[in-house]
Amino acid sequence: MKKNIFVLLVLLISLGLYAQKKEAYVIYKSNARKISYKRMLKKLPKAQVVLFGEYHNNPISHWLQLEIAKDLKKKDVPLSIGAEMFETDQQEFINLYVKDSISADEFEQKMRLWPNFTTDYQPLFEWAKQNKVQWTATNVPRAFASKVYKEGGFEALEGLSENEKSWVAPLPIPYDKNLKTYKNMLELMGGEHANPDIVKAQAIKDATMAYFIWNNLKDEHLFLHLNGAYHSNFYEGIAWYLNQYAENIEIITLTTVEQKDIYTLDEEYKEIADYIICVPESMTKTY
Repeated sequence: MKKNIFVLLVLLISLGLYAQKKEAYVIYKSNARKISYKRMLKKLPKAQVVLFGEYHNNPISHWLQLEIAKDLKKKDVPLSIGAEMFETDQQEFINLYVKDSISADEFEQKMRLWPNFTTDYQPLFEWAKQNKVQWTATNVPRAFASKVYKEGGFEALEGLSENEKSWVAPLPIPYDKNLKTYKNMLELMGGEHANPDIVKAQAIKDATMAYFIWNNLKDEHLFLHLNGAYHSNFYEGIAWYLNQYAENIEIITLTTVEQKDIYTLDEEYKEIADYIICVPESMTKTY
């Protein structure tokens, strides 16, 4: 009896000390078992592509993206980076800026940068520039995604010029409306009352990001891709399209989730990604 009471006291003290740590995140494997950052980092170079699903306003996502890139570089892992936040028709301006052929002011004027670029993406972008790490714009020009939604689906892209088509995944676009994430998205947008082409607008982004990742893969390089979590959750979206463009491609997915209690992963997030970065709901937002 005394032994049981002692064990219970030790457990309660341990849990109390654990809660007092106020950790900014906990990482889980897909089966909801905790894993350290160090052990996860060791696994990443086994992939050709790492899809890092972020919450766009979550500072932990952005900080870990930078730290992962730095730590992979320290381990001499050949690295390339791509991002949803940059559109394919603007790759030339990225290349010019990286070569110091245009100033930072010119770069910002020519690019369609997200409002949170300075706080959330510029630190990694500048680090890549300084360390000569290739940076690829992967997302479809936003006007084209809008065209898909408003003008009747993928067929609306057939009228693009040959030059414009070079900024999009090859037509015709493979598409599976029964993917879980696409079905959920349509339901959230109103179900049978929603315009189904809104999901195709999502798919053209997924397809284009996947195609430009695949098209920029280098032998022995790890391609780290930044994207909204929904674009790669449940191994769908970008991951599904990567598997359409390439056979036997090695992909590791990371995602971000927010919970009130980060010390036990909610059931709904199991199997959502290879690694799940669980952040407190109270975490400060970047916008």
